[in-house]
Amino acid sequence: MQLHRFRVGFTTALAAMLLFGAGASAQPPRAPLPLEPEGSRGEAIFPAVEGWYRNADGSFTILLGYFSRNDDPVDIPVGADNRIQPGGPDLGQPTHFLPRRSWGVFSINVPADFGEQRLTWTLAANNQRSEVSFWLNPPYFIDPFLNRANGNTPPRLRVGDGDELQGPPVTGVSASYTAAVGETLKLKASARDEPLTNPPPPRRRGRPRPPLTLTWRLYRGPAEVIFESGAEDGTNGRHEFADLAGGETTTYTTFSEPGDYRLMVTANDISGNGGGGDQCCWTTSFVDVTVR
Repeated sequence: MQLHRFRVGFTTALAAMLLFGAGASAQPPRAPLPLEPEGSRGEAIFPAVEGWYRNADGSFTILLGYFSRNDDPVDIPVGADNRIQPGGPDLGQPTHFLPRRSWGVFSINVPADFGEQRLTWTLAANNQRSEVSFWLNPPYFIDPFLNRANGNTPPRLRVGDGDELQGPPVTGVSASYTAAVGETLKLKASARDEPLTNPPPPRRRGRPRPPLTLTWRLYRGPAEVIFESGAEDGTNGRHEFADLAGGETTTYTTFSEPGDYRLMVTANDISGNGGGGDQCCWTTSFVDVTVR
């Protein structure tokens, strides 16, 4: 009963958030009814605004995610059904949408003089249109680089021989590769993290979360991608580390169709997806693969 109430409350709260963020002239999304059961397929996908933060150069970054009520991934190409305006339709948003809530999937950088301008992300899935307008709304200011309550900071992530990254996804990719259909592409990545200055008490029930994980997912592409961790520390593109020292990982990727793909890799700590609602702390990067 408590789980059912949580699901109903979460769905209702999310719908209310999206309606709050929508502009007055925008069509509101199809909000689930208060007692509507969880979806499975043929359902809507709701864009979500996580918040925004200031950059050292005076610009701002807006962080976005989504909530899919579908049990299976849904693909929506950039265009009329997946657009961000003005300035789009392509501002780096995903085209491959995973089930349930995906936090801080991508970001949009806006200039220092952005002021009170607004952008709108529109998604149409299964003949159900949802949209959210977003701007530098003061209540949505976040700090994705530090949780001041416990001293948590995002893990550090390195893809291949690239630079070490820390924090939410930013514009650009860490590496680019080429591959052939059916060929196995080897992806190298590493992660490490720092201990909390004020750690929480240990969990008394349930399986404890690993202190550090690294996960690969499809972000854009014409077909599904097979990820294999090929190690005892994880499966299906997910690696779990025994301690915050982390380490190197190898993930084997296979593509069934030619085309341009974008993969997403995320290092996450014990705070879990979405940082437990605090928007801190995880690190995400992207990799482009051209498959011939």
